[in-house]
Amino acid sequence: MPTEIHYPHLLSPLDLGFTTLKNRVLMGSMHTGLEDHRRDFPKLAAYFAERAAGEVGLIVTGGIAPGVRGSLMPSPSGLFNRLQLSRHKLVSSAVHEAGGKICMQILHGGRYSYHPMSVAPSAIQSPITPFKPKALTAKGVEKQIRNFIRATRLAREAGYDGVEIMGSEGYFINEFTTGHVNKRTDKWGGSTRNRYRIAEEILSRCRAVAGHDFIIIYRLSMLDLLPDGNSWEEIVEQAKMAEAAGATLINTGIGWHEARIPTIATMVPRGAFSWVTARMRPEVSVPVITSNRINTPDVAEEILARGDADMVSMARPLLADAEFVKKARQGRAEEINICIACNQACLDHTFNRKISSCLVNPRACRETELNYLPVKTVKSVAVVGAGPAGLACATVAARRGHRVSLFEQSDEIGGQFNMAKKIPGKEEFRASLAYYRVEVDRSGVKLHLNTRVSAGDLHGFDEIILATGVYPRQIEIPGINHAKVVSYIDVINRKVEIGGRVALIGAGGIGFDVAEFLSHAEDHPDSSQSSEAFAREWGIDLTLKARGGVKGIKAQPPPSIREIWLLQRKAGKPGKTLGKTTGWIHRLSLRNRGVQMLGDVSYERIDDQGLHISIDGESRLLEVDHVVICAGQVSNRDLADALAAKGLSCHVIGGAQKATELDAKYAIREGSELAARI
Repeated sequence: MPTEIHYPHLLSPLDLGFTTLKNRVLMGSMHTGLEDHRRDFPKLAAYFAERAAGEVGLIVTGGIAPGVRGSLMPSPSGLFNRLQLSRHKLVSSAVHEAGGKICMQILHGGRYSYHPMSVAPSAIQSPITPFKPKALTAKGVEKQIRNFIRATRLAREAGYDGVEIMGSEGYFINEFTTGHVNKRTDKWGGSTRNRYRIAEEILSRCRAVAGHDFIIIYRLSMLDLLPDGNSWEEIVEQAKMAEAAGATLINTGIGWHEARIPTIATMVPRGAFSWVTARMRPEVSVPVITSNRINTPDVAEEILARGDADMVSMARPLLADAEFVKKARQGRAEEINICIACNQACLDHTFNRKISSCLVNPRACRETELNYLPVKTVKSVAVVGAGPAGLACATVAARRGHRVSLFEQSDEIGGQFNMAKKIPGKEEFRASLAYYRVEVDRSGVKLHLNTRVSAGDLHGFDEIILATGVYPRQIEIPGINHAKVVSYIDVINRKVEIGGRVALIGAGGIGFDVAEFLSHAEDHPDSSQSSEAFAREWGIDLTLKARGGVKGIKAQPPPSIREIWLLQRKAGKPGKTLGKTTGWIHRLSLRNRGVQMLGDVSYERIDDQGLHISIDGESRLLEVDHVVICAGQVSNRDLADALAAKGLSCHVIGGAQKATELDAKYAIREGSELAARI
């Protein structure tokens, strides 16, 4: 019988003329922090080599600066002299030995650079960086162009298969190509032709030094998401220029970092922007790549099958699972560890100057440090609690060869993931649960559901691991036992019927999730599931007639179905502790829905009238139907204490060890690390 071909469009080769890519998957550029220091390049090489071995068609590195002024950070991750060649050769050689191809992204930070030497077309400071850039003179522009040429020449010498020239997301070239920050009146500003002249010069001159048999990707900002961004006609003109100037491939960039529209967070629908690339594809004859929120082979296949693009770019999905493509080819898609677009361990780390990793895969960027090797001595292991920490620990330990029994008191695995998946915009947590269900079976874990264990049940195991999670934190307010008061757990699990006016006590991650949950109608389709609804909620013009895709387009977020107050004791704006790259989205989304957020609140009492509070010494009454307690969590260490009383030792992990707000990143990492040690 003929072998079934899985994902025929995704896995078909792409002939570039002088070379052929084995499939249509591009591992998109993402800064990991390993690029920033010479000592970390062996780790970077191992990281990329695993993805190459996982059969990615083409890899693009994180952004590499073409010069000191173009670096994102004071310690530049660059290639601008021959002394830096050896570290880059480590990367290209490792990828080639694993059977892959790799391009180096040349990224000039422009006004997004975090240092005082930044330069830009005009001296206009970015709202997301602390330094005002210096406006380049005509001679300075030419010098920056020459830096791109030098970086291209050195990249070829370093063994890379090509370069990606970063012309999107609001970085240096994009700053020239739009009028948003290009206020020049010389030949580098003003008209559309003058604004993209720098991109044309860079591309054509890079092609001249690289030769014809070298991949040059141009990452084009196809949708600026800024009112004074480019019109669609200007973007098409720039794409045609890129093709004529020698680009092998044109990659899709969506939005500037300062745009107030989410583009890659979990509340963005899967494949939400492939329609933009589809509009561009007939305009040029070179292959075009689409990007953003493509995280399963099914989504990628559908995009390619309907002709939206010639390739798909995935960055974080390859963090989550290095074998994404290989598993898809082998018909093992259900074994892929899906990126949930949480940003917690990747982009949040990047913006906090930490090494990136992945919430669902803590080995990402730690391939030389965290490995799950076969055990030398097989142990019997009891894991109590099938939440994120327990699932990670149990499945890794079983894959290594231990005999693992996993005990869970409820009727399903997942722990707090089962609440997270019910929050509008966080449906991706369902994918993680589906992955772990497969992993539990595949790894040979003996799963015991509906089983509450006592200390006496755990005699005879070589290792006892407690991942017993957390309890909701109890707070003391007069009237806390009033019938109006309910727990966030009962709310999310729909065990109580919530009225039309609600106060939430606690404005951390839990409070924001509950506010999102309560603001949506149960039967209302969420914008995270529909590109059309998403565009309507955030004010994106699907016809591309509006400049920047947004000018004059009014956002139409559905109003909250309830009147909601989100309250916190601390002074300052609620949500300050949320993730750096997604917190603003949650705040803006709820504000747009009419949720009222108050800080520096003192809680006086709860009674039949509602919730009595005071702010700045002034008493107020919130006449609410319900008060939901979202005041954090405390560790569930009851079983740990019982084991200690019997003289039995155990490991305590996840929320049972450290009660933080639904911190799956910490829980999965700790569970995996423990399983790698025992």
